[in-house]
Order: sequence, then structure tokens, then C-alpha cells
Amino acid sequence: MISITLFPGRYIQGRDALSSLGSECARLGRKAFVIASPHSRKHLLPPILPGLEEQCQVQVESFGRECSDEEIQRLFRLFGQAGSELVVGLGGGKTLDAAKAVAHLAQAPAIMAPTIASTDAPCSSVCVVYTPEGAFARADVLPRNPDAVVVDTRVMAEAPARFLAAGMGDALATWFEAESCRVKRAPNIAGALGSMTAQALARLCWDTIREFGPAALASCAARAVTPALERVVEANTLLSGLGFESGGLAAAHSVHNGFTVLPRTREYFHGEKVAFGVLVSLFLTDKHPALMDQVYGFCEAVGLPTTLAELGLEGVTDQDLRRVAEKACAAGESMHNEPFETAPAVVADMIKAADAWGRSRKQAV
Repeated sequence: MISITLFPGRYIQGRDALSSLGSECARLGRKAFVIASPHSRKHLLPPILPGLEEQCQVQVESFGRECSDEEIQRLFRLFGQAGSELVVGLGGGKTLDAAKAVAHLAQAPAIMAPTIASTDAPCSSVCVVYTPEGAFARADVLPRNPDAVVVDTRVMAEAPARFLAAGMGDALATWFEAESCRVKRAPNIAGALGSMTAQALARLCWDTIREFGPAALASCAARAVTPALERVVEANTLLSGLGFESGGLAAAHSVHNGFTVLPRTREYFHGEKVAFGVLVSLFLTDKHPALMDQVYGFCEAVGLPTTLAELGLEGVTDQDLRRVAEKACAAGESMHNEPFETAPAVVADMIKAADAWGRSRKQAV
């Protein structure tokens, strides 16, 4: 197998970076179709819209909660009716995934402007599609990455700190999953081997959030843009995006997908469920207890879940955990990139073990 490494066309990050959105649009087209989350449309778009409209014509449409096939088709029809030439996504991960899908259908350039640092969606070619009810349906790999990603750290600092913590949960998985793919020589998102560059970026992602995560979280709680916040936003968005896409996915994201079959988990963020998936993977891959202590300690320090109760699953039945494990081990899931046995019965046991150790640590405090 050859190796393939995937990148967005341009990555821009810093305080007030959204002020450059107009010039980025002007590079790629004259008519921008902006897909904005309702919150972004109400609070973030008005200050930048005059500058954006100086550079190009703008049509704005609100995103409707779920990145479903129905929502993607609705937005695509509106894009065509507006006669637009490029797509801008302004919002969280699902908003951006929908924007990427619309740009793909329209064969148009795409600019991602995330408003929270909660996932690594902005830089990737992956579009996660859900049912209208919010259950995971599939992950589509689009033929190109976004043409530009604009990350305004002032906006990130003003968002609830829980979003930043969830982004660290998603970023936490990057190196552990890439390492499993390296050991097994499993394919990355492009269907090729992960490169040396991807592995190094994935490791840097873990090192960065471990060292600077608590300080960045404190900065966000204070609504302050600091070097620690800049580092962690870059890790959550760029390093994690490059690392997962070019390094590969494994158990943690499959466990997340499994949790979506239980309605009680749907109020929890993607990265929160992925973080618990990392804890499951530690048991699955027989990691050394010292490393396990380090990962559990990191999750505790930044408020990521280490027990099922913290995902709304206190008292969950063995039958429901078996459903989660069966979904996580379904054909085509990245669970099968792990170099260890991944049968549903095994994965269900690992979920219970991860929860038990999380509970024991809390009781020991």
C-alpha cells in the first residue's frame, strides 16, 4: 500500500480571523452561499456581514439541526436557486459537514468557519450523516478537503468551555486511533497507509492537549484568548483533523457511533462520547496501566466523561450495551482497524471495564 496525506487548501487561525472571511471568499468566487447555524446567524454573522458583502454577493440560509440527507438536499436546492458559486459553513461540526456535502454536490469551493472548537470536522473531507432523529447513519468521504478553514479564537474563547473540552475529547482519540492503524497497517480515510507526517501530527495533538488542555479550558472559562487556548484550538481543529484523516480511525469513533443507538446519549457532544471510546480502547488494546492512569487523569482534569453515568447511562442494561457494541462492530466500522479482537461480546466487556475503572477512581478521591 502507498501512503496518502490529506490537507485543507488553507488554514487561518487567530483573534478576529473572521474579518478575513470576505477576502477568502473573493479568492474563490463572487457569490457566496452561507450556511449558518441559528446561533451564528443571529450573533456572529451581523458584525462581519458588511465586510463580507463588500467582497462578494451573499445569500444566507440557516442550518436545520441535523446533517441528514434531507437537510443536505434542501440546502443544495437553495444553493442552486440562489445561483451561488461557493459555499461557506459557519457553525459547529454538523453545520460544517452539511456545508461540505452541499459544496460537493454543487462542485463548488468550500470555506469552513467553525464557531466552536468541539470537533475536528472543519479541515477534513469527511461528512458524517445522521438520520433526522439524530442517530448515526454513515460517514461519507468526499473527494476533496475544504479550500479554506478560518478559525477565530476570539469566538472560540467566548463559547461555553464545554465545547472546548469536547473538542479535546475528539482530539484525544487522534493518536490512539492512528497508532492502532499503524500497528495493524490498516487504511486511513483515503484508503491508504498513514504517513510518517500523519503519525507525527497525531502524536503532537495528544502531547498538546495533555500539556495545555487545563490552562486552555481555564482561559475559555475566563473568555480570554491566551497562547494555551490558541494551541489547544489548533490541536482540536487542525492537528486532530489532519491526524484522524491521514492517520486513520479505530475503536474510539466506533464506540461513539454505537452510543448513538441509545437516545439518552444524544444530549452529549460527539467529543464526549469519543473520549469515553478512547477509554474503552485502552482496555481493548491492553495499554500499560501507567498510560491508562495518564489518560483517565487528563479526562478528569478537563471534565470529560470517565463513567457511563456521565453519558446519561447510569443503570444501563447489558442488553443495551450489547446493542452499542453491535453497532460499534458493524461491517465497515473503523473498530476493525484495531489489532485486537473486536467481537461485540468483547467490546461490551471493555465498555463495562472502562466504566468500572472510572467509578473506582472517583470513589478513591
